[in-house]
Amino acid sequence: MAQGSGRAVNRRSVLHGAALGTAALALPAAANAAGAGGSAAGAVPRTAVAQARAGRPGAPWGVQTGDVTTSSGLVWVRSDRPARMLVQTAATESFRNARTWHGPVLGPGTDFTGTTALHGLPSGEQIHYRVLLADPYDYRRTGEPVTGTFRTASDRRRDGVRFTWSGDLAGQGWGINPELGGYRIYEEMRRRDPDFFLCSGDNIYADGPIEASVRLPDGRIWRNVTTEEKSKVAETLAEYRGAFRYNLLDANLRRFNAQVPTIIQWDDHEVRNNWYPGQILDDARYTEKDVDVLAARSLRAFREYFPIRTLRSDQGGRVYRVINHGPLLDVFVLDMRTYRNANSPNRQTDDRQGILGAEQLAWLKRALSRSRAVWKVIASDLPLGLVVADGKTDFEAVAQGDPGAPLGRELQIAELLRHIKHHRVTGTVWLTTDVHYTSAQHYDPSRAAFKDFAPFWEFVSGPLNAGGFPAVPLDGTFGPAQPFVKAPRRANVSPAESPQYFGEVDIDGDSGELTVRLRQDSGQVLFSRSLQPGRVGQAGR
Repeated sequence: MAQGSGRAVNRRSVLHGAALGTAALALPAAANAAGAGGSAAGAVPRTAVAQARAGRPGAPWGVQTGDVTTSSGLVWVRSDRPARMLVQTAATESFRNARTWHGPVLGPGTDFTGTTALHGLPSGEQIHYRVLLADPYDYRRTGEPVTGTFRTASDRRRDGVRFTWSGDLAGQGWGINPELGGYRIYEEMRRRDPDFFLCSGDNIYADGPIEASVRLPDGRIWRNVTTEEKSKVAETLAEYRGAFRYNLLDANLRRFNAQVPTIIQWDDHEVRNNWYPGQILDDARYTEKDVDVLAARSLRAFREYFPIRTLRSDQGGRVYRVINHGPLLDVFVLDMRTYRNANSPNRQTDDRQGILGAEQLAWLKRALSRSRAVWKVIASDLPLGLVVADGKTDFEAVAQGDPGAPLGRELQIAELLRHIKHHRVTGTVWLTTDVHYTSAQHYDPSRAAFKDFAPFWEFVSGPLNAGGFPAVPLDGTFGPAQPFVKAPRRANVSPAESPQYFGEVDIDGDSGELTVRLRQDSGQVLFSRSLQPGRVGQAGR
């Protein structure tokens, strides 16, 4: 990375203390005995017990930051009781000359969560912050401060950018396993010291209960931390809130959140597998059959548990947005759930709604054309050319396996790709997850049935902690070639049997070159590709 080594070393040394402080916080009593003594679940320290007895607010779920730019960011916390959120920021961990930001009062209306917006921050600098939770009736009574840090995006090109991405957490019944070290992939990503983490969806599996134990094919027993809310599919607002809260029982994730800002998007499992608006469920596990009702409850909990600047409750809010990360990078976060049409054989010859909806597509085309960043990362919660089925006849993503001219949802993607080519939008790279394996696809019109587009790359990573699945077929409409794929041979391979995956992107500040590395949870690089700036389409090296 082009950043000076002094800054990186200083950040890591400073964060050691902050991370340990966050990890030592008490876990909620919801965690059962399966995780009470494990390193991933943590234990209730004496200070937390004393604090609770004193009646002061606490934040055992840690802190997190999101949607950080060159001058702004959002800080999130959850209290264990009503409290006023206060944030202090400073240039050093001593908090000398700290600035105080007055946040909201946290109460049951938001499940005691809250977000405070920070503005006017210095570019490309390490920001140290601590969250104080005050008794709403007596601000002098505050709980133990919860500390964190993040680096604002740099407005100096020479500083470069590094970030990681992945998705799919606690899926297929594979939850927090203390014997395995919990969500250990987060610790490996934290060590990479990224500027931010892009989570490309399936942050929870609302439709996947977590049982106390699961027998593996080789006879071993997988043991989960469990909670009441995760004992069944999520239907009520309380159950969706509990599903998001479950992941914060993991110490690795809390430590990661205290150091690395996130850019969050959602996909199907935030609500239910392969859902679409207007769907009525035929599933005996659900008493509420209207997916629109379930989606509204999930979106409310999603908004409460992640810091996302476009999801303001007083304005309805939306998940899709662009995050400007300085002169080198803009991240375009898509929403392929909220505005899509129903899953179908996906072979219609006219499809205005598609997978993005007309309004989001128009926004994306405008935003890409206006972007002056060297690289435009399109964060897609579903892959473009991988055939993801929904049952025997319908399809979940864009492709449907017909290698000919665009049909169904492919028509909307063809329109977007045509726009990128004709408006000379350079530096587009697609990043995605969803399929629970890792791969790289290069799309080229010379191999395609549809030819009015410029070559581009799509990289796939994940899962973070979920079942691994075999690779799915490629659809030839946009001419994909797949120089790399790593996937298990059978379905739902546990994290104890197969690696989990994340991707890493490095943009060099001097040359502008972008390098993608596909890694597994040990940190090992499985595949690497470097791309040159300023080109509409390229093969890379």
